[in-house]
Amino acid sequence: MIKNVHVRDLGVPAGPFVDRVQELWPPAWGRQEFDRPLGVGADGGHGPIRYRCTEFKPGESITFAFSSGEGTHTLSASGAVLTHELIGDFTLKSRLRWAFVIRWLHDACIEDLFDNIERAAGREPAAPARWSLWVRLVRRTFGLVSRQPAGV
Repeated sequence: MIKNVHVRDLGVPAGPFVDRVQELWPPAWGRQEFDRPLGVGADGGHGPIRYRCTEFKPGESITFAFSSGEGTHTLSASGAVLTHELIGDFTLKSRLRWAFVIRWLHDACIEDLFDNIERAAGREPAAPARWSLWVRLVRRTFGLVSRQPAGV
């Protein structure tokens, strides 16, 4: 079982930003696209990561199930706090991929998203996300943009 949690206090009500996840998604991680407006049943994802919206409570939370069936990720708001939680019951092969590659990319992507959300909330993040050397190396290996965009 893998559980990965990111939390950010925005200083303002976080609920409206759950509904804006697509708009605020960091473009360096592949455009977040769906086959219909965001809501239950919408299929899509970003880059090679595919998922389906399984629950959407506007202003509260949105949950996606991975197309592989191995887990979910949820973006939720409680007061001024925004939380992203990934829970997965992955195969051994997927757990190894997670440990060596995906976790690092996932963490960088979510922190970039949270930085974008915090800016949309009207303030600059106190400690803006910075891609680690490992993230830059993995992105370069897979032919992705090797530099973190300015302002992200």
